[in-house]
Amino acid sequence: MTQETTRRRFLQKSTEAAAVTAAVTTLGGANAFGSGKPETVNLGIIGCGGIMNHHVKGLATRREAVSINWLCDIDPRQIDKISGHLTGFQKAKPRRTSRFEDVIADKNIDAVIIATPHHWHAPMAVRAMQAGKDVYIEKPISHVYNEGHIVKAAAKKYGRVVQQGSQMRSSPVTAHAARLMAEGLIGDVKIARAWTAETRNVLRPVPDGTPPNGVDYDRWLGPAPKRAFNSHRFHYTWRMFRDYGNGEIGDDGIHDLDMATWGLGVKTLPKQITARGGRMLLHGHASEYPDNLNVTYEYPDGRLIIYENYPFTAYGLHGFDNGNAFYGTEGYMIFSRRGAFRTYLGPKGKPGPSSDKKLRGRAGYGYAEHMANFLDAVRTRKPTRAPAEVAHRSCALVHLGDIANVTTGRLDFDPKTEKFIDNEEANALLTKGYREPFTLPEIG
Repeated sequence: MTQETTRRRFLQKSTEAAAVTAAVTTLGGANAFGSGKPETVNLGIIGCGGIMNHHVKGLATRREAVSINWLCDIDPRQIDKISGHLTGFQKAKPRRTSRFEDVIADKNIDAVIIATPHHWHAPMAVRAMQAGKDVYIEKPISHVYNEGHIVKAAAKKYGRVVQQGSQMRSSPVTAHAARLMAEGLIGDVKIARAWTAETRNVLRPVPDGTPPNGVDYDRWLGPAPKRAFNSHRFHYTWRMFRDYGNGEIGDDGIHDLDMATWGLGVKTLPKQITARGGRMLLHGHASEYPDNLNVTYEYPDGRLIIYENYPFTAYGLHGFDNGNAFYGTEGYMIFSRRGAFRTYLGPKGKPGPSSDKKLRGRAGYGYAEHMANFLDAVRTRKPTRAPAEVAHRSCALVHLGDIANVTTGRLDFDPKTEKFIDNEEANALLTKGYREPFTLPEIG
């Protein structure tokens, strides 16, 4: 590693840490950004279950300078639930719809927040950008690899702001860790680990049934293949099926893979991917994905990212169910999106600086700061902390790792052409088909 390369990484980390620190220091909701009274951002909410409850509740509780004009979901019960968070926040009740097209057709909407199953992320985001809307897209921005290219192209062509929901990039814990790494505390980082280590239980298959009353199930399926309704392929557990989700690595794992790329400071894609996974513990499980997965990504300069997923570790790894380890030439850091990090220095692993205990848990997750960063970008047109190109590099690891596991176990990849070398079976999995009329728009 040359001295100039090390210096560039130092400057990069210093700049990132300063930017996050500045935002965190002034954070008081989106009102902290800009001067005077900020312009109200008119929002459309698309996908009203799961994490969107946290987003909407946070916007209302923090009294952000936003107006939520639309609530969109194929299940009216989800809209009913989320609308309760807006009581006392705004006078005008948001309009309701099961059609995201109604939201993006509204010329008064500035931006949309998308928190649907993964298979809908890119088709909705691209159409929203074509309609002149900025987009906050929950992770991952892509269901298959090539969708990342389309999202990047749309953001560039239409001049739109994109933020992936990788909130730890805006966390005060991340800012603190970045300062220490930029100062060279653990030296030059050569290897980054990422893990999802939690207990999982067997979910037995169930017979097909009938969609709940009021649910627009055909629209829920959208670009996915036509199938009979099955309760496992619906709210929450859709993550287990390839038609809609990306398994554990694309659900929790993407957060920690994203931070692995951040800690390693990579600006390219890997050149080789080695993966193995299978059914270790959850025999008879309904999921189409393995219950354990190990992937190693080697980059052109020899540095590595290692991803690990286990279904039996109530104790987590290094005390955390989700986390990272950054191994440097002078020491290492254990980092978690649960709002904590610890460092160990020198040949004997002497404990070094650690994070503020006050930031453990939700206080250190970065949700408020990340949303504020997006809203600030909508107003100022400044880049976000997780724009499309950064998000694609992280999401790529999800897709490349899965493809390696289901094909030959080891694949060579060309970071420039973004194709596998001498493996057409693997290249075919970089994309997918889309059910009419819910196709992925083309970017001319």
